[in-house]
Amino acid sequence: MWWKKNKWKVIIPVLAVIVLGAAFWFGGNAPGLQGWRTTAPSPTAEGRPDALNEALSADEKIALAAELAGESGQVAQGDAAYSAQHGMEIDPETGKDKYGTDPVPEGMPLPVDPQDAEISDVEHKCTISISCAAINDNIGWLDPEKVELVPEDGWILRPVEVTFYEGESVFNILARTCKQNGIHMEFQNTPMYNSAYIEGINNLYEFDCGNLSGWMYKVNGWFPNYGCSRYGLKEGDVVEWVYTCNLGVDVGGYYVMGG
Repeated sequence: MWWKKNKWKVIIPVLAVIVLGAAFWFGGNAPGLQGWRTTAPSPTAEGRPDALNEALSADEKIALAAELAGESGQVAQGDAAYSAQHGMEIDPETGKDKYGTDPVPEGMPLPVDPQDAEISDVEHKCTISISCAAINDNIGWLDPEKVELVPEDGWILRPVEVTFYEGESVFNILARTCKQNGIHMEFQNTPMYNSAYIEGINNLYEFDCGNLSGWMYKVNGWFPNYGCSRYGLKEGDVVEWVYTCNLGVDVGGYYVMGG
């Protein structure tokens, strides 16, 4: 008797949930289809209208990247003792420096704050490249208006040897190289991390190819866990700027704040 009286009160909400769920999934917005997993978006910081910039906190993004990286070993653990021994001031309460940077892995260079860098006229050489090849593997996620900006081979700038001056950073050489080659580059200074944040290169911006997409850099095969303005270059360094569509996991790295 109860079922006959109340069955539509049960069936209608269930059907509504099924319909909405199907529309969400097959509409291409399902997390599984985008290659990421998260909760619903929250309002973005700094007024950015783009999707999930702040849906995850910085720590959650790093944790998610570690999970996605799985057993690939891409997420290198920082070494507090090594970092402190080489001059990094670690807050014992947070385990990070004053800019929120985790200790670096043993053997890796420590960040150099731009205000402390001493730039001389001594010349050195390094190699720099810019690639958005990962977009070609996820072209369906890309803003349709940006498709023509993506080279078929993914190279915006093939590896090229350039000159830098002692004391300069990865940001310095990126900015100069882009200017010399007529490549668009847009950045934002982020005092919180004491570094420039690269928002777009070649008019390809963060979130243009998925909600976890954007620019990252690596030096000599390592993705630093601090911003490009704080990475002091050395003779022979190989600098690679790569566009990721999935928190860095698709390019062999992982998400780092300020990168």
